Amino acid sequence: MRKILLLSDTHGYIDEAICRHAAEADEIWHAGDIGSVTVYDTLAKIKPIRAVYGNIDGREIKTICTENEIFNCEKKKIWITHIGGYPPNYTPQLKRTLQEIKPDIFICGHSHILKVIFDKNLNLLHINPGAAGKHGLHSVRTIIRFTIDGSDIKNMDVIQLGKRGEIT
Repeated sequence: MRKILLLSDTHGYIDEAICRHAAEADEIWHAGDIGSVTVYDTLAKIKPIRAVYGNIDGREIKTICTENEIFNCEKKKIWITHIGGYPPNYTPQLKRTLQEIKPDIFICGHSHILKVIFDKNLNLLHINPGAAGKHGLHSVRTIIRFTIDGSDIKNMDVIQLGKRGEIT
């Protein structure tokens, strides 16, 4: 059983609330636009982290993160990338790659729009955790936590961290 904290689009911002939730997880997964090595290093000191770089991330982040993370967690195949669209609006190339890789869970960020959708056509759970940072068009900062227990995904919670412009 693995407790996961999933976040994206921190854009160089991290606060005590994110750190507190990270400490309660077994692993941290970041779906890109980390924004600074400080954010990555802070999270990595709390728990093991899997992270991909996003379109705003520079060379420093790209030296420690890849564009895609494809791995197994418990009995689930996971694919994390930053720009991925959402069901059924994938690009033709991405849809072909999803059909080849066949992940059980497909995670992306980028849009700053929280979405959890089961894609029945590709038989996968699509998750976008929204945005945890303070830059962008989102109004509420969000992260997601859930548990993977064997082949089950359980206890999925959306955590609202406050309004984008609030000082914490």
